[in-house]
Amino acid sequence: MSRAGMARGVVDTNRYMVLATADSEGRPWSSPVYFAHVGYREFVWVSSPEARHSCNIAVRPEVGIAIFDSSVAIGTGQGVYVSAVAGVAEGPDAERAMDAFSRRSLLHGGRAWTLDDVRGGSGMRLYRAVAEEYSILAKDGGPDHRVRVELA
Repeated sequence: MSRAGMARGVVDTNRYMVLATADSEGRPWSSPVYFAHVGYREFVWVSSPEARHSCNIAVRPEVGIAIFDSSVAIGTGQGVYVSAVAGVAEGPDAERAMDAFSRRSLLHGGRAWTLDDVRGGSGMRLYRAVAEEYSILAKDGGPDHRVRVELA
């Protein structure tokens, strides 16, 4: 299997990603969030705008994402690492992102979501991170290191 195929498999089979953000002073914060993707280029999730990671994104939109299966045996895991720019999904992108999120939610036993669920006084917003770069662990017998991979 190609590196890109393996990376797509990791994204498709895992329900949560770890979202790494930083506040205006550079203090890091990481949060696991349930996610969906649009063509492996956009990663979407629903969160409160008051959540620490959401507040961080509001002042510093650059994020890191890690997607991996934590249940595999030691030394056998693979992760997908993404550098992205995030923000509240708005305009025409919001409908496409919400459709992807709702479909995946239903697939995993969750509920259908609409844009009305993430607007106004709902207390929730739809967020979107647009990927700029992807990497995976090389798995070439050497010390752990990442190699770039193209997914989108």
